[in-house]
Amino acid sequence: MQVHLIDGTYELFRHFYAVPAAVDVNGREIGAVRGVLRSVLSMIEHGSTHIGVATDHVVESFRNDLYAGYKTSEGVPATLLSQFPILEEALEAMGVVVWPMVHFEADDALASAASKGARDNRVTQVIICTPDKDLAQCVVGTRVVQLDRRRNILRDEAGVVAKFGVMPQSIPDYLAVLGDSADGFPGVPGWGEKAAAMTLTRYPHLEDIPKDWRDWHPSIGSARRLSASLFNSWNDALLFRTLATLRLDAPVFTTVEDLRWKGPHPFFEEQCRAMGAPDLFGRAMSALTANANSQTAGQ
Repeated sequence: MQVHLIDGTYELFRHFYAVPAAVDVNGREIGAVRGVLRSVLSMIEHGSTHIGVATDHVVESFRNDLYAGYKTSEGVPATLLSQFPILEEALEAMGVVVWPMVHFEADDALASAASKGARDNRVTQVIICTPDKDLAQCVVGTRVVQLDRRRNILRDEAGVVAKFGVMPQSIPDYLAVLGDSADGFPGVPGWGEKAAAMTLTRYPHLEDIPKDWRDWHPSIGSARRLSASLFNSWNDALLFRTLATLRLDAPVFTTVEDLRWKGPHPFFEEQCRAMGAPDLFGRAMSALTANANSQTAGQ
């Protein structure tokens, strides 16, 4: 079986800015929610059987306690934030497993689920559906891969190296020196993508980098300047790496069978009507019938 793990936060943001606004019968904004539901349902219609969706129920997480400048919900439109609980409720009604994160982030849930799924021998491949560069650290060979559904780019381990110049396990170190404006930490002064890739290809983790710049591999340009900057900012670099490292202990599923889609709950029909999208329930029921017929044919 394949396991599909979906970045619900990314999907909600993407649809919020891509689809027209709309309100339900209670006057709540649900345009982006409908967009995400249609997107996830499309995956089911195309054969996805085991699905989990991770969301940031609140934007703030334990990382905000580690670093004052870490990203917050400040500046995020209220009409977007208000759709998170609506989306979580609607996905559950559609029969999809949802992990609404509070202490952790959605990315931690995806990383935890990917790690757990990959350890199950019944799983042929784990597909993490997000373009977020943080999740590149979770890629393992061709067994755990990353899919940018919008651009239809599937990235395995070789793809991560081709894009970033480093192996997946070096992605947290890579982000530590480069910084991540989306997450709110600046990186190490003077380090760019080329320098980070050249250095971390030779020395996969920060601790592997020689303290004396004269011991650096000659292929790395500006070693003296880069070394001075890194070791003058050493504690910051380690902190930024901690921020960039995804946790593998977020609460997700007990067994991959928990992720099997078994169809919508009866009350999903009323939710669809309330959202002005009655077609979604019909599509979900048709997908359930198609899945049942597919399983019968395969027996």
